[in-house]
This record gives sequence, structure tokens and C-alpha cells, in this order.
Amino acid sequence: MSSSATPPISYKDAGVDIDAGDALVERIKPLAKKTLREGVMAGIGGFGALFEVPKRYQEPVLVSGTDGVGTKLKLAFEWNMHDTVGIDLVAMSVNDVLVQGAEPLFFLDYFACGKLDVDTAAAVVGGIAKGCELSGCALIGGETAEMPGMYPAGEYDLAGFAVGAVEKSKILTGKNVQAGDVVLGLASSGVHSNGFSLVRKCIERAGSNTPAQLDGKPFKQAIMEPTRLYVKNVLAALAQHPHSEDAASPGGIKALAHITGGGLLENIPRVLPDGLAAHLLAGSWPKTELFAWLQKTAGIDDIEMNRTFNNGIGMIVVVPAEAAEATAATLRALGESVYTIGAIAERGTGAAVVVA
Repeated sequence: MSSSATPPISYKDAGVDIDAGDALVERIKPLAKKTLREGVMAGIGGFGALFEVPKRYQEPVLVSGTDGVGTKLKLAFEWNMHDTVGIDLVAMSVNDVLVQGAEPLFFLDYFACGKLDVDTAAAVVGGIAKGCELSGCALIGGETAEMPGMYPAGEYDLAGFAVGAVEKSKILTGKNVQAGDVVLGLASSGVHSNGFSLVRKCIERAGSNTPAQLDGKPFKQAIMEPTRLYVKNVLAALAQHPHSEDAASPGGIKALAHITGGGLLENIPRVLPDGLAAHLLAGSWPKTELFAWLQKTAGIDDIEMNRTFNNGIGMIVVVPAEAAEATAATLRALGESVYTIGAIAERGTGAAVVVA
């Protein structure tokens, strides 16, 4: 009776290509190098990335945030548009960190797939590096996980992690917001990265009748436009318009709110003290063709739009009435589209956000 030797099975045979992973790391290194900034001690390639909080901080408080891109990725797969979802990934975390008044310091990413395609992964990470560069934070580490059988062919998932710092005395909490303060809205670049389960349903419903263009951009580009990075401009405005408790000089920005999942209706209350509400004036900011198309196609009312999407406003800035005009002018000079969209009022028995 004879028996044949069982052939060996390599890791590559099992579906994990170490050489492809190594090739991706080499592609990533020059991208990450463009994001280097003060504080980076050791980055890509080590078991852990090292970062020293800049010495210019007197009492640094670290602020962290994490997020993903959500089902927007399904369209990236379908339309083979991978170069901007990395910007979305960075923006969703650094914009959140910014809300506390913090400067993003560094970012780490997690890229998971069933089979690693180096070109696709490099395009995604290129977007991540671009997002870091535009927001002034360093891409100092991450993880690429190739997991056969976990994801369908051609698909991947993303997660991101940002850490920022703010002086303890300058943390924005919203506790000083009061009735009479003005609500400024900074324009979004589009849908950003929330509400895409509904966006995809709208595209499915429209079928071949999707418009060729929206807001002067090809349809797919308008849908996939990456989340706006507000970091540099808002930090510059905070430096020029810091809030002060000095009654003679009350200063500027009291609170910020990043408009993500839950839209305007659920994000603004997160930075309001108990007993206060934001009264927003409907029509005080432009309605883009993109959001008009989504609303018409979905057949939903204004309340559902404002609870699902940013609806054209990606960041809220709350300032005293006497500082509103100067703060808005500063933000416009920096490149933001700014609208005075409402005011803070006593809540009473009403909703925390009223759009009327």
C-alpha cells in the first residue's frame, strides 16, 4: 500500500500575499512622508508610531476621534472611484476633533479586504494622505489586513483614528452658549459621508434617469465629492476670534458642531446647554441641485432631509451676535462659504432645533 506526500500549503495559497502587502507599504511611505509635521518621532513601518506633543502647548489636552466612510464605499466599488474616499475617512475624524477646538496631530488608518489589490489600496491611501496633508496632521501608522473569505471580491472596509490637542483653557464645550447668540453655517461640499444608504436607494430608484450633471459636476463626481476639511480655516478663525468671558470683550467662537449622521437636527443640540434651542431660518442657505434631486427622488419632507443629510451645511459655528459679522468675514476670507442661518433661543417645550 503506497501513499503520496501531502503537498505543502503556503500563506499565499491560503489567500494572503505577503509580497503584495510589502509592495503596498513601499507605495505608502512617500505618501506618508508628505504629511510629516512637528512632533513625529517614528512613523510608518514600526510596531507603534511615536509622536511628541509640541512643546508650544502649556496644558495640552488630547482629543481623539474615530470613524469610517460607511456605505459610500459601495458606490466606490461599483463606480471604481477609490481616490477620494480616503479624504472622507480623514475628514470624518478630524472635523470631529476640531469641534473641541483641537488641532489634529496625527492619524492612523485601518484598511481591510479579502484579497489585496495594491493599486486600489494605494489609491485609497493616497486619498488618506491627501486628507492628512490638507488638515495638517501626520499619517504616522495604520494596518492593512488581508482576510480571505471575509469580504467579497473587489471590496474593502476603512476605519480611521485621529488624535488632536487643545490648550486646556481653550477647549470648546458649548457651555457658554446663550440665547441671542448667532448660528453661522459653513457650506458642505456635498453629501459628505452620511446618508448613503438613502443615496444609494435614490440612485436605484432613478435607474437610467439620473441627471447627467448636478451643480456643474458629472453626476457620479457630485455624489462622491469628498467631505470638506474645515480644520485649517476654522483653526485660523479660532485664533482670530477666541471666546472670552470678559464682559467688556466677549470675543468670538463659542461652539462648533460637525454635521454628520443625524444631520442638522441631531448634531447641533450636542453643543447646546440644557434649556436652549437653535432656531434656523429655512432658505437662509442655498439648496443645491444635489440635495434637491435627493429630496425629490426620495419623496421626503424637509424634516427628514434635515435629519438624514447635512443638507448643504457641514459645520455650525455659534458666536455672540456682536461678533457674528467679523467672524463670518474672517471665514469667508479664508475660503469658506458662510451663511447666517439662525440664532439660539430659550427652548421651552419645543424641539432642540427648529427650522422654520
